[in-house]
Amino acid sequence: MSQPAQASVEQLDGPAAARAEEAFRLVYAEAFAEPPYNETETDVAATFRRFRSQTRKATFRGALATTSDGEPVGMAYGYPLSPQTGWWDQLTEPVSDDMRREDGRRTFGLMELAVRAPWRGQGIARRLHEALLDGTDAGRVLLNVHPDSKAAVAAYRSWGYRKIGEARPWEGADLHDVMLLDLR
Repeated sequence: MSQPAQASVEQLDGPAAARAEEAFRLVYAEAFAEPPYNETETDVAATFRRFRSQTRKATFRGALATTSDGEPVGMAYGYPLSPQTGWWDQLTEPVSDDMRREDGRRTFGLMELAVRAPWRGQGIARRLHEALLDGTDAGRVLLNVHPDSKAAVAAYRSWGYRKIGEARPWEGADLHDVMLLDLR
């Protein structure tokens, strides 16, 4: 497989991301099979059951990086958190009511961001992140990252994220760092 110097990044709404599910899934399955995630096909299947539901949200945003011949190399997606979000309830230590207040626009939840191994270190993750947030009116971005994913943690810190706590994002999950990026 030849490694192109550049991949193009496209912003996608929910219906377009749903049509590109196979590309999102390929990137996700490959990237998250690696340590520290070690996700199985069962884990991937569960993620993409949620993905199908998430892409139906009117506020869903996705970004897909592909080579000139259409090979998927990276993806990101998320959406603004609703007032009823359970995200804040997963933290091991509570945060202030002001921090956890959501109105459907205040906080963009970055659900996933991944780049396949051969294309890492070329700025694709940053470009995906920028494309995903381009045009959003959210004042901040929230994400969970596995603390043993040193490259991901370093990238998020370099982009301005700060750790605000720890959470177990799902039952049986390892402890994840919860990071916040102020956009204003």
